[in-house]
Amino acid sequence: MAGWSGFFVMAIELLSGRILAPSFGNSIYVWGGVISIFMLALSIGYLIGGHLSVHTPTLGKLGVILIAASLTSLPVVFFSDVLIDLVFNHVSDPRYGSLLASSTLFFIPTVISGCISPYAIRLLVTQLHASGQSAGKLYFISTFGSAAGTIGTSFYLVLLFEVNQIFSGLILISLSLGGIALLLNTTHE
Repeated sequence: MAGWSGFFVMAIELLSGRILAPSFGNSIYVWGGVISIFMLALSIGYLIGGHLSVHTPTLGKLGVILIAASLTSLPVVFFSDVLIDLVFNHVSDPRYGSLLASSTLFFIPTVISGCISPYAIRLLVTQLHASGQSAGKLYFISTFGSAAGTIGTSFYLVLLFEVNQIFSGLILISLSLGGIALLLNTTHE
């Protein structure tokens, strides 16, 4: 799930530029706002995920986190144009408008996605002396997923599908993986 979460976050981050561009452009200001919001959201998600992992972690709960991340991404598919227009009408400066629009659309799903890696590490660590090795493997998988999401989205997906189609596909895959985790958790209890 950590690999998919990395893919999901990077795909959304890249697509956010396409969503914001018609109103705010594609300048360094816009990308600076987008990257800042994603980094801040991930850092908060890491803290929350670490805290949640202390309280009886299960694969099913990890699946719920993934499902929550995908469900909180749905407003991007259905309301991004309306929300961006609303922000642009009140804050047309591309620096602050893109920052506010990015926060509104992407902050919550990215925070929740950030919870996945520390939570998954806790599930992997069964012996304290192997915790570093488990964390290293998980961060490898997560970062590899991020690279795949970056290349896959920027080189292929945007050429084949519209932005909302890509978002919908990402959400459906996340919901499916979260559902599988829930099913596996109930069969192993």
